Amino acid sequence: MNHSRRILLTLEYEGTRYAGWQRQQNGPSIQEEVEKALEKTLRRPVSLTGASRTDAGVHAYGQRAHFDTDSRIPPAKWPFVLNALLPRDISAVAAKEVPDTLHARFSALGKRYSYRILNRPQPSAIMRDFCAFVPLPLDGGRMARALDELMGRHDFAAFAAAGHSARTTVRTISRARISREGKELCLIIEGDAFLYNMVRIIAGTLIAIGLGRLNEDAFKRGIGTGDRLALGPTAPACGLALEKVWYPGE
Repeated sequence: MNHSRRILLTLEYEGTRYAGWQRQQNGPSIQEEVEKALEKTLRRPVSLTGASRTDAGVHAYGQRAHFDTDSRIPPAKWPFVLNALLPRDISAVAAKEVPDTLHARFSALGKRYSYRILNRPQPSAIMRDFCAFVPLPLDGGRMARALDELMGRHDFAAFAAAGHSARTTVRTISRARISREGKELCLIIEGDAFLYNMVRIIAGTLIAIGLGRLNEDAFKRGIGTGDRLALGPTAPACGLALEKVWYPGE
């Protein structure tokens, strides 16, 4: 008799044509596509649990998701099996067996996101689905200095979209930096967890600071007051990517 095993996948996807990670009725989702590939392989319904419920248009290089199976397929073979069935904009890049106590979402110790901004007078025909477009000059120095206020453990209530369901809005940010390469700026941010739309609100505020529309202390004021109006607009989904999720022992 076969025993059930828990398989942890690492997934990469372009989120442009999807309604987000989570299975839903208003459009195709990443979860749905991977579950369909699993069901074709195992010939039974499979429940897939993701680490992050990325929104419509958000990309991932390192989404993690687990499922349980009594299949004898070796863990290292799962990417080959799934990629033969998945659409071209979703790829399983790694898989491993983990203890059944590991939960893709609740066991995560931290996540890394990136946010890319194309900063030049004209938009890109090629990168339009992967970068936010800002045609006016951005002051990278102002943006870099402002990010210092995010570091550490704070109540980020002002950084959550309306209607979020988090039990607490306290989060710890361990890394926040922005770099420029040519006409592209890239924000990298790491933390123990993130609120709904939190990184996009940070990115939108950072753009407003770079344009001189908000002061460099905007993040400090947002944290101190809890007032969403102290911050900038929510940046477009296309610039956001989930880079990495990590667990105990990794």
